[in-house]
Amino acid sequence: MKINRLKTKDYSIIIGKNSISNLTTEIKKHCPKCKKVAVIFDKKIPKKFIVKIRKKLNRYKVFIFFVSSSEKMKNLKKTNFFINNLIKFNFNRSDLVIAIGGGIIGDMTGFVASIYKRGINFINLPSTLLAQVDSCIGGKTGVNSKYGKNLIGSFYNPKVVIVETEFLKSLPRREVVCGFAEILKHAIINDKKFFYFLKKNTHKVLSLKNNVLEKSILKSCKIKLNFTEKDFKEKGLRMKLNFGHTFAHALESQNKYSNKLNHGEAVLIGMLIAVKISKLNNLCSNETLNQIENLYNKYFLIDDLNKYLKKDKILKSIKFMKNDKKKDDEKISLILLKTIGKTTMPGK
Repeated sequence: MKINRLKTKDYSIIIGKNSISNLTTEIKKHCPKCKKVAVIFDKKIPKKFIVKIRKKLNRYKVFIFFVSSSEKMKNLKKTNFFINNLIKFNFNRSDLVIAIGGGIIGDMTGFVASIYKRGINFINLPSTLLAQVDSCIGGKTGVNSKYGKNLIGSFYNPKVVIVETEFLKSLPRREVVCGFAEILKHAIINDKKFFYFLKKNTHKVLSLKNNVLEKSILKSCKIKLNFTEKDFKEKGLRMKLNFGHTFAHALESQNKYSNKLNHGEAVLIGMLIAVKISKLNNLCSNETLNQIENLYNKYFLIDDLNKYLKKDKILKSIKFMKNDKKKDDEKISLILLKTIGKTTMPGK
């Protein structure tokens, strides 16, 4: 099976089946003075991967931590726990921290790595589709505050990202749909041709058919990199990636980050709300709205979708937007759609 390697300015993204076999080589290459490795695992990672990764690290002194992944756990208290352990075990900046889990684990571990001794080596092995196509790219790290999601964080790139597609086989369909939301977003905001590819192949992506899956992950990563490489600190162009997210974060806050609505589901709903607002403002056509709605309905992406699209629900969610980190002063920043592949510019 071919392993794909995407090069960025500061790190590589390795994508494919059995890409995890590259871990030892990548550590030697990027962290030649490393002696200690802290590995933060999501508890849901199948045992066979834990055994495999442990073997890959047998030349190092390894400290393993298992975490129950949830938005409620992603906070400064947990960050402090990991920082204190790195201090206790006398980790140096030449040592390494590895995240193995979804976006929550990756975001928090990256944040820990960025602030420990002003920056320790960090490698990300995203295990969910959502993390593989979204949070592992672009250097955003962070934790939540009681006032909102990801309000405490930094920009900090890993040494390498390893996207092992075999991880995905252990995911329930709901988690795969969650990741597909970001793949679809990248197509809607940037690539009409990719959107039509997904219209035909969504079932194959959701069924984890290797060739179509890897092609979709690779394309999605390339689109996100196109934005993040040009605007690392999110001052302008990168804000287009927030399409649907202002509403999504509001919906997550309303639901108190509970399992009733996961991030991908919130993004799917948020995108559709954004498209409907675009249509109401005569920015996009009815045909554009219909094409997106038809894809949602054809593949049953969201259960009971209409209840989230009622006017009172949308208005209620607006109050939750006021602490969103993407808000500039008192103005709520919304990215709207002109046509598939083209959005409004940030701040317009």
